[in-house]
Amino acid sequence: MAKRDYYEVLGVEKSADDATIKKAYRKLAMQFHPDKNPDNKEAEEKFKEASEAYEILSDKDKRQLYDQYGHAGIENQFGAGGFSWENFTHRGDLNDIFGDSFGGIFESIFGGGFGGRSQRSSNRGEDLQIELSLSLKEIAVGVEKTIKIGTKESCDKCGGSGSSDGASETCSQCRGTGQVRQIRQSLFGQMQTVSECPSCRGEGKIIKNKCTQCYGEGRKGKAKEINVKVPAGVEEGQYIRLRGQGNVGPRGGTRGDILVLIHEKQDDVFERDGNNIVLEFPISVSQAVLGDEIIVPTLTGSVKMKVPSGTQSGRLFRLKGQGIQGLNSYSRGDQIVRAIVVTPTKLNKEETELYTRLKEFDHKRELKPGKSFLSKLRDYFS
Repeated sequence: MAKRDYYEVLGVEKSADDATIKKAYRKLAMQFHPDKNPDNKEAEEKFKEASEAYEILSDKDKRQLYDQYGHAGIENQFGAGGFSWENFTHRGDLNDIFGDSFGGIFESIFGGGFGGRSQRSSNRGEDLQIELSLSLKEIAVGVEKTIKIGTKESCDKCGGSGSSDGASETCSQCRGTGQVRQIRQSLFGQMQTVSECPSCRGEGKIIKNKCTQCYGEGRKGKAKEINVKVPAGVEEGQYIRLRGQGNVGPRGGTRGDILVLIHEKQDDVFERDGNNIVLEFPISVSQAVLGDEIIVPTLTGSVKMKVPSGTQSGRLFRLKGQGIQGLNSYSRGDQIVRAIVVTPTKLNKEETELYTRLKEFDHKRELKPGKSFLSKLRDYFS
């Protein structure tokens, strides 16, 4: 099967800069990461394919060879079997891409088999996943949350051993090794496979008298509270890994992790655009014509903002540093205020007379159409 074009894999143009390539890889890595797609071989392959593309396109010299000669130009960059995780040289980028709090993206991969599942102990506790919804105000500065969650903890009666009297016997199937070997004949000769013993689940021993509370599992369900420190600047779909806080493993096994999936609540006032926030703020006709100083709400309070005379409806104002703090960064985005001139709908007699007089002056002005708001907003951020 022919290899796909690396630019196509990441979904970027050939003229894409380093920041665009990193952003595209980050999105795909988040989408296809094995922790979010357990036992999904297709997702694993797409994750690996995206990492291979990033390995080439994020390196200036490798990218130049690829642009000039295609896949043939970078064949010698990998071993005979093609790209493997030993070829991934951008581990230093991982904290920049995912942040320390979203870590472990490749920790298990570089430590062993893909996704690390084949290297885990059979009695390791399960990972748990919970969802955490945050407001824009909480995301802007970071927050610490206390969450109640159901986990499996060591059984109090047997101390986690699973045995009522502590007695056990060596597994007769694997003879205490925890593994069974199978030999089968194939076209290439004899092939031997080693797998976990199904009788003792890799422990090498079998409990004779099971605990009456946990029925030999060594753990029971309990509710507990956990503290989650959420850094500023997180986004929808990202997650925080709490290592060693998931289920305890059967019969004294190691603990799994807790994955906290981030959801961003929709705000009634502000709209997020990366680390910037956008706010539509109404002003009166007189404020637009004569100018004024207004009080504008922000994510952390309120600030004064000057509206110059002659302000048009839809004009954009930038409040520096009033946006969201970047993830693992000290810099903050800005707040963009869109002034909306509000036309009065109910006028008393005096107001009607005044606007009637103003109408005479309006007839002398030439009004012409201009750029749309979206065009102005794009120009403003460019």
